[in-house]
Amino acid sequence: MKTDILIIGAGPAGLAAAQSAAQSGARVDVIDDNFRSGGQIWRGGADTNQDQRARELWQNLRENNKVHFHFQTRLVHAKSAQEILTEDHQKARLFECQKLILATGARELLLPFPGWTLPGVTGAGGLQALAKNGYPVAGKRIVVAGSGPLLLAVAASLIERGALVTHILEQASLPQLGRFALSLLATPRKLFQALQLAKNLSSASYSSNSYVIAAHSDANEQLSTISINIQGRQQNIACDYLACGYGLLPNSELAASLNCALDLTASHPKVKVDQWQRTSIENVYAAGESTGIGGVDLALAEGAIAGFAATEDEQSARDYFRQKQSGLNFSLKLSRHFSLRSELLQLCAPDTLVCRCEDVSYAQLQGHSNWRSAKLHTRCGMGACQGRICGAAAQTLFNWDKDAGRLPFANARIASLCELQKDSA
Repeated sequence: MKTDILIIGAGPAGLAAAQSAAQSGARVDVIDDNFRSGGQIWRGGADTNQDQRARELWQNLRENNKVHFHFQTRLVHAKSAQEILTEDHQKARLFECQKLILATGARELLLPFPGWTLPGVTGAGGLQALAKNGYPVAGKRIVVAGSGPLLLAVAASLIERGALVTHILEQASLPQLGRFALSLLATPRKLFQALQLAKNLSSASYSSNSYVIAAHSDANEQLSTISINIQGRQQNIACDYLACGYGLLPNSELAASLNCALDLTASHPKVKVDQWQRTSIENVYAAGESTGIGGVDLALAEGAIAGFAATEDEQSARDYFRQKQSGLNFSLKLSRHFSLRSELLQLCAPDTLVCRCEDVSYAQLQGHSNWRSAKLHTRCGMGACQGRICGAAAQTLFNWDKDAGRLPFANARIASLCELQKDSA
């Protein structure tokens, strides 16, 4: 399938890129492995999201016959940045594109602690995504824990669906939160969003300087109670679900697989781009959380810039520079005020699993000096998630550098890879 611009990801950045690129009259194809548009931020469909920008974007794109969406489709391999192999539930398809825009978003940072693999313990954003897709949480006692503004959004979303969010545990200290709140005075829109969230969370107990120590099961091996540290005091509380996440990580593996340069100065690798969202590979652009965690406003600005730049409309792209800079400033505030406390890195017991795919414990990893050694000797990172969960955890716990992305990018049918070989022949 030939196209002018191929966009990977249909979240805010991908949708914004599609809209700006399509204004030039170029054919735009967007692939996403979800059922609907919206990504993680607007999960459930941009067309039904409460954010008016999401609905307007989808309405404009749906009416544009130059934009074509391919949902439930994932990228599995790349012959080059202009020849991308994808796969859906029926067949493989090779896209040939002139320009490629990566809008692959982010995922949660999950840090292991005793009991974190129990049924009922999930990522904060993970439980939110399940609930948005219809998973029943009404009447369930839920504790939301970790760090960052995402906790508030998750709790509000769960309460909206009938959950009983009893506690919100933020690991950052009260002075850190105070400084972050003051910094929002410079961005009235975000301050208003924070106030709205606070209003919707009046039924939940919010505690700073607090974190989960361990999770415990009942006789049926289901989550029943958790041990928590609230401002220096330990206690046990009962709950049905624990949603725990320590911020977001850029999904940079695809860019790395294509040999795009990564910014390694950040705590976790992100895609390196210039002011036009161009990567180090010609005709490849990146936008949104894969270039750094900054929220939906930054993602929309970067997506618009990437779309215009890919169609050589730099004048229109410049109109979004101020919005992008504001988003970058917010990104710096997030990293500064929600830095992780050292206690979180010392929660694992010797038998706590770090790599749950391959059942590799914390004690097994302690005998290694780097990720490669641990991987070769324990199979850590070689399971179904290909190190997306344990790799980030190991990097945080041991300060190890994880391998860059490798192709094939995802599990694929043999028939799909054969189609790639057949095309080469």
